[in-house]
Amino acid sequence: MQALALAFLAATALGGLAWVFIYPLLSGERKAESRRASIARNDAPARQAEKSQRSRREQVEGSLKELDARRKKDKTVALSTRLAQAGLGTWTTQKFWIVSGVFGAVGFVAAFVIGGSPLGAVVMAFGTGLGLPRWMLSYLKKRREKAFLKALPDAVDVIVRGIKAGLPLFESIKVVAADSPEPLRSEFNAIIETQTIGMPLGEACGRLYERMPVPEANFFGIVVAIQQKSGGNLSEALGNLSKVLRDRKKMAEKIQAMSTEAKASAGIIGSLPPIVMLLVWLSTPDYISLLWTHHIGQFMLVCCVGWMSIGIMVMKKMINFDF
Repeated sequence: MQALALAFLAATALGGLAWVFIYPLLSGERKAESRRASIARNDAPARQAEKSQRSRREQVEGSLKELDARRKKDKTVALSTRLAQAGLGTWTTQKFWIVSGVFGAVGFVAAFVIGGSPLGAVVMAFGTGLGLPRWMLSYLKKRREKAFLKALPDAVDVIVRGIKAGLPLFESIKVVAADSPEPLRSEFNAIIETQTIGMPLGEACGRLYERMPVPEANFFGIVVAIQQKSGGNLSEALGNLSKVLRDRKKMAEKIQAMSTEAKASAGIIGSLPPIVMLLVWLSTPDYISLLWTHHIGQFMLVCCVGWMSIGIMVMKKMINFDF
């Protein structure tokens, strides 16, 4: 019995030693562990890159959320801001209201000179005093934005070349501010002045959208702000931005060409009533003069002008495409 017990114990001990030292070699567990360790080592850079990409994506999402919040906040733009956006930064709100009052007085006097009624004179004064100056302000703003968008892709290319040549971003922006046409020169000079007084460059570029409310200016501000926060290849990011800006410009020109026929039709339809009215007045002035000499005719004329204005605005909305 003792011999059997010793043999059993010896066999058990040998089996345990074999299980500990020999079985892992035969089963391939060590190879699997080494393979998992090598995969983990190889995946570490990929995980790090994925983490960095996730962080950058979160920053972009945060910037876009800030943009949406800013747009909701900026639906009611102050008059002083609108004057600056139109390139009338030297004007004050008081000066604008004085000019509007002068326009209104001129319209009121002109309505009386041509023989209009007091009601017609008041309507004329209201239109020339409030409508005409604001229309001119909107026209100047759109013209300034078109000039800015025309020169922005070339300015971004200049910044990209400067960065690739070894210049800092701030020095590249100075080059653009020195050589670019208006209004790009004044806007980039504003960035330089804002950064000089201590504001970070990313925030200074982000404020470009407040003075020039176009998506392209906001794209530029977001790219610079993200690069200032998380780093990265700024020349590559701005190069991609320049390509996007040029593609958007091509798309806008294509839409402009495709909508030319609709705009011509809308122009013909809108101009027919006043042309017919002018021809009738030239041929038989006594027949059509009742529209502005009789009070019922004046009321009908005001209603017609209102309906024509609504129709023109509807046609303008139909032929203008936002992208």
